[in-house]
Amino acid sequence: MAGLNLLPWRDKAREQKKKQFFAALGGAMAVAGVLVFLGHTYMGSVIDYQQQRNQFLQNEIAVFDKRISNIKKLDATKQALLSRMQVIEDLQSTRPAIVHLFDEMATALPGGVYLESLKQTDTMVNLEGKAESNARVSSYMNRLDRSPWLSSSDLNIISAAQDSNGSRNLRDFKLDVRQLLKQGKGDGDESTGN
Repeated sequence: MAGLNLLPWRDKAREQKKKQFFAALGGAMAVAGVLVFLGHTYMGSVIDYQQQRNQFLQNEIAVFDKRISNIKKLDATKQALLSRMQVIEDLQSTRPAIVHLFDEMATALPGGVYLESLKQTDTMVNLEGKAESNARVSSYMNRLDRSPWLSSSDLNIISAAQDSNGSRNLRDFKLDVRQLLKQGKGDGDESTGN
C-alpha cells in the first residue's frame, strides 16, 4: 500500500474543483451580467417613459400659457372697454346738468340782482354779480340752496359799488355754489321733460 501514489488523483480532483469553481464563477458573472443588462434596460425604459410624460406636460403647459396670455389680453381689453363705457355713462348721466345749471341760475335770480360772470370748475360754480341790496343777495343764496341741482352756496365777497350812471348804490358780490350731479334713470326722465 505504501507504493500507491495518490498525487495524480488529488491533482485531478483539484483541477476538477477549479473547473467547477470557474464554471460557477462564470455562471454567476453571466447571471449578474444578464441582471445588470435587464435592470439597465428597465431603468432606461422607465426614464424614457417619464421623459415622454414630462415632454407632454411641458407641451400642455405651453398651450395653457398661450391661453392664459390670451385671457390676460382679453381682460385688459375688457377693462379698457369698461372704463370707456363708464366715461360714456358718466358723460351721458351729466349731460343735462348744464341745462339744469342755467335754468336754476335764471329761475332762482330775484329782481334787483344781476350776474356778470359765471365760471365752473368741476362741480364748483363761481358767480360774480351786482345786487341792489344785501337782502337780495341773501334771497338769491337761499333760492340756490333750495334748488335740487345746487347746494352749499357760500358768499365770498360783498362790497358797495356805484352804478355806471351813478344813480344807484349797488353791491358787488362773489359767491360759490356746488352743482349736484344726479345720476341714474331719474336724470334721463327729467332731461326729456317728463
